[in-house]
Amino acid sequence: MTSHPLLEVRDLAVEFKTEEGTVRAVKGVDFTVERGKTLGIVGESGSGKSVTSLAVMGLHRGAKVTGSAKLDGTELIGAPDDELRKLRGRKMAMVFQDALTALHPYFTVGDQIAEAYRAHFGGTRKAALARAVDVLGDVGIPEPARRADEYPHQFSGGMRQRAMIALALSCEPDLIIADEPTTALDVTVQAQVLELLMRLQQERGLGIVMITHDLGVIARVADDVLVMYGGSAAEQAHADTLFTTPRHPYTRGLLDSLPRLDAEEGAELVSIPGSPPSLLAPPAGCAFHPRCAVYAAKPDARCTGDRPLLRLVADGHRSACVLDEVTA
Repeated sequence: MTSHPLLEVRDLAVEFKTEEGTVRAVKGVDFTVERGKTLGIVGESGSGKSVTSLAVMGLHRGAKVTGSAKLDGTELIGAPDDELRKLRGRKMAMVFQDALTALHPYFTVGDQIAEAYRAHFGGTRKAALARAVDVLGDVGIPEPARRADEYPHQFSGGMRQRAMIALALSCEPDLIIADEPTTALDVTVQAQVLELLMRLQQERGLGIVMITHDLGVIARVADDVLVMYGGSAAEQAHADTLFTTPRHPYTRGLLDSLPRLDAEEGAELVSIPGSPPSLLAPPAGCAFHPRCAVYAAKPDARCTGDRPLLRLVADGHRSACVLDEVTA
């Protein structure tokens, strides 16, 4: 019997038709997620991170989605809605960025978790509420029986995010997609939420896709990293490799922009000049070349020709920069 990754995405592309033209939000992205491992997807706003995750979940409406996304061998792209509904929650689940918006304000937290559980397993409302209390306790919410009867606005930001994780885990899925789950939280609560996810992963063998713009989060939780820019993959590598030997100028720019404890007093923060590209009218060739310091120092016609694709530059390390001549 041939083993396969928990999630295998190949040549994923997402397009939206608008009055201004076609938005090519994701262009030919490939990645895999293994059981018990975390893939971090990082990039600026508008890079295509969340669009990619929603395409995997089958949550886009009115978009053209092509390519392949197989969950435990089952094709998700093009699958009928009723099949995707059976998989969402049961086999794959998503932790959304804004828990206050994702949770319904008119129903208690317990009722919302119980509803998701009954949708897949049936049973009585009493049994489903008991499951809701159990899973709230699993994610570290104190007095879960009492808190299950409360509404989302009665929870703090950190507790709401824990409730979102409980909702995602209620049906014991194999894959969790976490879309910026710690963005609105202070650093202490952020650390608690990340530790919770890592503990649950170890206990249950979850595959996790962690979507964030925060390289600190990636360094803490990710086994492998996919860097996205302008809807395309810029670099892909093991986390340790990416942080020690980044190859794409965009990745180096992201790392250089991080505040450093050893910086001299009064030193200015480094930033990447310019703005992310328009997905309606992206620049020709490499989408990053208008902001690229390497290209600015020595312009190369290859940077404005065909869109560069990921290619192997070292063992397990791929970069989409045509100016990086070293290959494995």
